[in-house]
Amino acid sequence: MLFYKPMMRLLGLLLMLLVVMPAHGNSTIVAVNELRPSFTQIQSMLLTRNVFEQFHYSKRALDDEFSSAIFDAYLGLLDPNRSFLIAAEVERFRADYATDLDNSILNGKLDPAFTMYKVLRDAVERQTAFALARLQQEFDFTSEGVFEVDRTEAPWVADQAALDELWSDRVMNDVLTLSLAGKSTAEIQEQLTKRYEGLLRRTQQRNSDDVFLLFMTAYASAIEPHTGYMLPRNADNFDISMSLSLEGIGAVLSGDTEYTEVQKVVPGGPAEMSGQLQAGDRIIGIAQGRRGKMQDVVGWRLQDVVEQVRGKKGSVVRLLIMPKSSAAGISREITLVRDTIRLEEQAAQASVLGKEEGFANAKIGVIKLPTFYRDFQGASGGDKDFRSTTRDVRELLSNLQEQGVDGVVIDLRDNGGGSLTEATELTSLFIGNEPVVQIKDYNGKIDTERDKTSSIVYEGPLAVLVNRNSASASEIFAAAIQDYGRGVIIGEATFGKGTVQQLVELGNMIAGTNDLGRVRVTIAQFFRVDGGSTQHRGVVPDIQFPTVIELDYGERALTNALPWSSIQKAKYRSWGLGDLEQVRLRSSERLVNDAGFAYLIYQAQLLQDLKSKKTVSLNEEMRRREWNLREELRFGFHNAYRRSIDLPALTFEQFQEEDMQVLEKRREEEKLDQVELLEAGRILADVIRQQLAPVIRAAQVPTDAANAAAVGL
Repeated sequence: MLFYKPMMRLLGLLLMLLVVMPAHGNSTIVAVNELRPSFTQIQSMLLTRNVFEQFHYSKRALDDEFSSAIFDAYLGLLDPNRSFLIAAEVERFRADYATDLDNSILNGKLDPAFTMYKVLRDAVERQTAFALARLQQEFDFTSEGVFEVDRTEAPWVADQAALDELWSDRVMNDVLTLSLAGKSTAEIQEQLTKRYEGLLRRTQQRNSDDVFLLFMTAYASAIEPHTGYMLPRNADNFDISMSLSLEGIGAVLSGDTEYTEVQKVVPGGPAEMSGQLQAGDRIIGIAQGRRGKMQDVVGWRLQDVVEQVRGKKGSVVRLLIMPKSSAAGISREITLVRDTIRLEEQAAQASVLGKEEGFANAKIGVIKLPTFYRDFQGASGGDKDFRSTTRDVRELLSNLQEQGVDGVVIDLRDNGGGSLTEATELTSLFIGNEPVVQIKDYNGKIDTERDKTSSIVYEGPLAVLVNRNSASASEIFAAAIQDYGRGVIIGEATFGKGTVQQLVELGNMIAGTNDLGRVRVTIAQFFRVDGGSTQHRGVVPDIQFPTVIELDYGERALTNALPWSSIQKAKYRSWGLGDLEQVRLRSSERLVNDAGFAYLIYQAQLLQDLKSKKTVSLNEEMRRREWNLREELRFGFHNAYRRSIDLPALTFEQFQEEDMQVLEKRREEEKLDQVELLEAGRILADVIRQQLAPVIRAAQVPTDAANAAAVGL
């Protein structure tokens, strides 16, 4: 059983990884008459229905109410900002399909999904043509008009005239936004032309698999947000991301325009080692082997370019690139030999906070853990050296103790989860073979997870740093450490994902079939050893950082999320931390004058304000005034932080710098990502100073009988 990140985050990761897969994508316009369901897709849908009905935790019946939920979810995926379809089209869809999709699924019919998509495609073609024409016309930026940027809950526009008016405002807003950013008229024309043509191209390149995936995503998410369907190629990519190993050139690609751009070069990969490929370079051609024909890939979908770049270790790929540094657009060809790349940036890493960070009287070890990873294929295949979170952290803890650290901070910020096995085994490094988490499955059965073979590896003072993006397996670990009083939890309330997912290979359900994809189904809910769930509520830290509270963030913001609930306590006994009140007060006193926290809070508040805005002015003077005010405030907070860490203040021109190399160097010297970590280290140092950390000895680990007495069972 596994814990998985929310769907969009997973899909984003899949596009980033360059792994072994055959090149079979589509990068040409797909004719409308080719958009029709296949027998394989119908098979996949029927098998998925069976999996959902038998194994999903919520046991939701496929009826008219569920049908309406699927309809709303699919409509939301087709036109999320309600800027392509008009009210009459939506109402026609609603009348024809809203309460009949359940019957379509039961009878293996996908025609409604494809019919709706074709109407959406026509609308995209119509509105992008309108946008390109409107871009050539004049704009009046002295008017008092506004543009509705967030239409997710707005009424559908009444007719085509109203839709064209909306798009006229959209183009006007796009032009104004780029103008305020300092772009020339020619640059604006070029950039927006590419943007609208790219939107049209990506829509026209969607094939029947893409349409099927959209519908299956709607079907799954209408049950519960962490349930989903994966096409075969996406399923393969997930295996790679969990094992932290891939074979390719070692580059992260993006494709917002018709060009595929190198977003990042992975340290230690063939691209980085060759010195021939840099961030910002654009790939315009790809050839396989030393003599293969060069294919022009301008205008291709990102997924298709990625699949062409992929390949086995030792194979050759030739890339035709337009270097970022080439102002004249001159291209050159490079040759790379694919190799195995370790994604070390996703693996556990250790560091030490000492005198340089202001810890004169304490030496604090830090273990940064971006995800809970495990090489399942290596483990099941008998590889004695398979990669896992627990194995890596065990070694890091040993190294830190050899360095004489006084305490350890486990940094789980932005860790969205991963393997349940790893969450359990990692927790056991700190509490031994005690219960870690309780799991209630779709049949109502409750099991307790623990690593029965484990013993405590680290007995010293412990802190766990979390934030709103710490989810799933991170919450299991943090909740157990908190319930046992084993360490102090610091930061923000976590995401609140307390459900268990399992992958089901649909091909295994039919003999001789292996290309039906996978279903990720929520089969259970996990509960803390104290009986409460982290679902919706998350893990609330013992010491909370000042933060901007977003009421619509985390699990509680997801449609159809399971509610919070509780079960009976497990048999356990807390070691217990001492009274943290003085530690909490000392932290609050420090943060009042902490310029780093002041800047982070302002940044978070600014993002929240922008996110919550439904409309923006189309008046240039008003927009410029609003922008200047925001930037001046941000500039002031930023320089206050720089001065607090003895860095020289920036000029406003330097603050507005856009060059990525300059910004990367600045990020390294400012170390804003360490602001919260340093305070977590100070908190742990206070805990050590006040001798509040529990002294962990084998004799203190309670037996089951003692546990039963402790919790009154």
